[in-house]
Amino acid sequence: MPYILSIITYIPLLAAFVILFIPKDQTKLIKYSTTAVFFLDFLLSLPLWFGWSQAQAAADAAHTMWVFEEGPFPWITSLGASYHFGVDGMSMLLVLLTTFLGVLAAWSSWQYIQNREKEYYIWLLVLQTGMLGVFCSLDFFLFYVFWEVMLVPMYFLIGIWGGPNKLYAAIKFFLYTLAGSVLMLIGILVLYFRTPLVNGVHSFDLNSILALHLDPALQWWVFAAFFVGFAIKVPMFPFHTWLPDAHVEAPTAGSVILAGVLLKMGTYGFYRFAIPILPDATVKWLPFVLILSIIGVIYGAMVSLVQKDMKKLVAYSSVSHLGFAMAGMFTLTVAGMKGSILQMINHGISTGGLFLLVGIIYERMHTREIKLYGGLAKLMPVYAAFFMIITLSSIGLPGLNGFVGEIMILLGAYTMPSYLIFSKSLLFLLVSGMLLGAAYMLWMYQRVFFGEVTNPHLEEHVKGHDMTGRELGYMIPLVVLALWIGLYPKPVLDKMDRSVAFVMQRLQPAMERVEAAKELKPPALPPATLAPAAEPTPAPER
Repeated sequence: MPYILSIITYIPLLAAFVILFIPKDQTKLIKYSTTAVFFLDFLLSLPLWFGWSQAQAAADAAHTMWVFEEGPFPWITSLGASYHFGVDGMSMLLVLLTTFLGVLAAWSSWQYIQNREKEYYIWLLVLQTGMLGVFCSLDFFLFYVFWEVMLVPMYFLIGIWGGPNKLYAAIKFFLYTLAGSVLMLIGILVLYFRTPLVNGVHSFDLNSILALHLDPALQWWVFAAFFVGFAIKVPMFPFHTWLPDAHVEAPTAGSVILAGVLLKMGTYGFYRFAIPILPDATVKWLPFVLILSIIGVIYGAMVSLVQKDMKKLVAYSSVSHLGFAMAGMFTLTVAGMKGSILQMINHGISTGGLFLLVGIIYERMHTREIKLYGGLAKLMPVYAAFFMIITLSSIGLPGLNGFVGEIMILLGAYTMPSYLIFSKSLLFLLVSGMLLGAAYMLWMYQRVFFGEVTNPHLEEHVKGHDMTGRELGYMIPLVVLALWIGLYPKPVLDKMDRSVAFVMQRLQPAMERVEAAKELKPPALPPATLAPAAEPTPAPER
């Protein structure tokens, strides 16, 4: 289908415009039609998966790595900005994840959102367009426009339909992300002014920027600007402080989209832009990024252990899981990078599922305090079973999706070139983070679902109110995906092959230069001995 990426991206925006004209008291029509639009968008994205082999062959024939490419078409010619869409295996998977979670987010909002529903669904649709545009853009100016468009609807989703501290959380989210965006824009402009003049203007096109040969010193500074912009979005330690507040205050759908898609925009930025454009700087920054990633893995897990709020626990677990993904990315190995991309997808499935499950019990009890639960498995056995499967998926139990990504990242850490960093210590620290992850998730599950029912209000609100058909409808697909990727990940991993090969090809010369420099270093001098000093030679007699 021609222009499939544009159709997928702009259908939600067009639907938002149409809903503007529906009377606000027609709430059923609004939420049903919005969910139908999200479902249509998901169906339209499926040809990206099923037609991938044929489309990739066409891209090979055209000598381009971008599949389903659209453009570049002239857009703002005075600035050198073009309309250029396209995906590779990694971004295609993220587009599918976005359209899939969009359906679940809209469907799960039917009961949760009870006020200003028309505005809510309009902002949810606009947000979808912004996120899809980020993953499809191959022009830096176009990418930046979608990146900024995405901020506005998420700000309103948190600030209007959030919890008691919603305004604080919304402003904090907006300011953090905006600060990172400004630095990222500086980096983009530096690259823009390095492209050759064509008809008197520079170019924002990604292909033009990838063709540049940048001085390593300049790369270092541009990487610094990109690093802050993308690290805030991931978020990496210590740029993570906005995330727990945003998650706790956001409505359920907001948390699902925030964890499942928005955080991946940070990791995507590193893969798509920072690493392939700035390979020398990537190798130089590698130890620093790995250290912060490992701190994030362990810190996020340890803070999760002491949380009293289920949603805040899941929020801090995202810091740990995405620290794991960043560590895999910066092993600069094929296994580590493929594991990192898979970890991004798995995190969207498992953490999105956990937020949906927390939202289900919150709709009944109106509290997320762990101490107010206990014995829930006796009252809601079906709910307990789903919660257990998604919990084990998040932990990384063999046979479920989380295991495949984590084991590939560990393999990447083990095979990491020794001239880059001490990989064995990296492996040990990552395994420690995995053990802590199992500890906080199982500890939460034990306190919520096992033991005796001690809260009289719990039995009153949930007995006989196990999962509804609607709730089963949006949880079953997540469980199926977790099992499918866990048992047969090959189709997903195969889609990443060219993406990872391209990044590794861009990195190879820089890695070889580092290896050569290490080999050319003179051997260390032997330790000085305490031999007596030689007596001075007497001067010859005249």
